[in-house]
Amino acid sequence: MRVKAVMNEGYRDVKNLMRDQGLNTVCEEAGCPNIFECWESGTATLMLLGDTCTRACSFCDVKTGKPGEVDIFEPLRAADAVASMNLKHAVLTSVNRDDLPDGGSGIFAQTVEEIRSRLPACDVEVLIPDFKGDRDALETVMKAQPAVLNHNTETVLRLQRDIRTAANYGRSLALLARAKWINPDGYVKSGLIVGMGETEEEVVSTLADLRAVGVDIITIGQYLRPSPRHRPIDRYVHPDEFDRYAKEGERLGLAHVESGPLVRSSYHAREAVGAAK
Repeated sequence: MRVKAVMNEGYRDVKNLMRDQGLNTVCEEAGCPNIFECWESGTATLMLLGDTCTRACSFCDVKTGKPGEVDIFEPLRAADAVASMNLKHAVLTSVNRDDLPDGGSGIFAQTVEEIRSRLPACDVEVLIPDFKGDRDALETVMKAQPAVLNHNTETVLRLQRDIRTAANYGRSLALLARAKWINPDGYVKSGLIVGMGETEEEVVSTLADLRAVGVDIITIGQYLRPSPRHRPIDRYVHPDEFDRYAKEGERLGLAHVESGPLVRSSYHAREAVGAAK
C-alpha cells in the first residue's frame, strides 16, 4: 500500500502551528499513513499528556518510557490551536499515563472545556485509554460532555494478551458500556486493527460484542508494521473483506462503520458522525 506525500501549504501550516504551540499529534507519533491528507485539509488529532507512553503494545509506534511532568497549560494551548484552525470537529487523544492517579482524565476534561469556551460549535471527540478501569476517571471525562467518546479495543479477544499490554477486552467493553450508560444520547465509538492474526469470524464476533455494549461507530483498518521490532504483519486484508465488515456492522445495527485498509481511529471522524446521525 502506498500513499501520496503532498507537503503543501495546508500541511506546512498545521505542522508549524503544532510546533509553535508545543503540541504533539498522534498523526506524527504513531506514524499515521493519512497525515498528508488530513493535514492538507487542516485537521489533526492532538495527543495530550506528552509523547511517552507507560505501556508497550506490540503494534504501536508511540515511544515507551517514563513520562515527564504533566503540563498544566497544555489544555489552553490545545484549545488555541483548535481555534486557530477553526475546526468543526476536534479529536483529542493521549498516551497511557498509568503513572497518574487520574490517568490523565482531568487534562482531557479541561481541554474539552477550553475548546468549547473558544469554539462553542466545535464537536470534540476524545479517544481515551482505559484508565485501568477507574470509573471516576471515565466520569471526569464524561462530565465535560464530549460529542464522541472513543476507546479502541484494537483486536479480537484471543489476541488481546499478545497485543495490548496492561489492557484487556472485558475492561474495554465495560468502559464503553458505562460511557453509553452515562450519556445515552452521545456517540460511543471504538476501533479495530486487522491483519494481526485474527480470523474474519472473530472480527464479526467482536463487532457484535461492541454493538451489544452500545457502541455506535466503529473504525476498522489494516495493521502496518511500524518497524522490525514490532509485531509482524499476519496478512494484508482484501478490500472485499473490509466491505463485508461494513455490511455486517450495518446488519448488527451500528450507526456507521468506517472500514478500509488505511482507516485509522480519527480518519474522517467528522464525516463518520455525520453518517451516524
